[in-house]
Amino acid sequence: MMKNKTRRMVTAGVLCALAYAAAAVGRVPLVLFLKYDPKDIIIAVGGLLFGPLTALAVALTVSLAETVTVSETGILGLLMNVISSCSFACTASLIHRRRPTARGAATGLLCGWGCMTVVMLFWNYLIAPVYMGWPREAVAKLLLPAFLPFNLIKGGLNAAITMLLYRPVVEPAAGKFRGAPRD
Repeated sequence: MMKNKTRRMVTAGVLCALAYAAAAVGRVPLVLFLKYDPKDIIIAVGGLLFGPLTALAVALTVSLAETVTVSETGILGLLMNVISSCSFACTASLIHRRRPTARGAATGLLCGWGCMTVVMLFWNYLIAPVYMGWPREAVAKLLLPAFLPFNLIKGGLNAAITMLLYRPVVEPAAGKFRGAPRD
């Protein structure tokens, strides 16, 4: 039992480091100030392995580290990163937890993709005017032509790549962590 708990903690720490590296060096600018980075893939893998609380912990840790090192968006960026990552990875891992199969992972990732897209439209409507210094009406006009496609692309890439990693990463590791406490 103790060996599994230690293995889980070490794995979560490695996932934090990998997700941070992905966020720090894997940024690709897409639209306006919006940049794609693949950290949510690693956060989702952690959630599929250990559950939604692990996904939350990794998302918080990575977003905080990103805020104090490579991010230029400050506390608003931290808030938006956590909301985006958690709406995707926690949703996916919660559904996968109830149905721990490849089909459950696929369903969870699709639901996480949809959840993240809707949630981020709402939060971009609320926060982007403050961040961008624009009137809310101007930002509202950007929701469908800019924010929606960005979130659809980001969520789709994250879901697809996470699903590609499911069989080679999550399934073999699940056997090693059997009996370990889950979130």
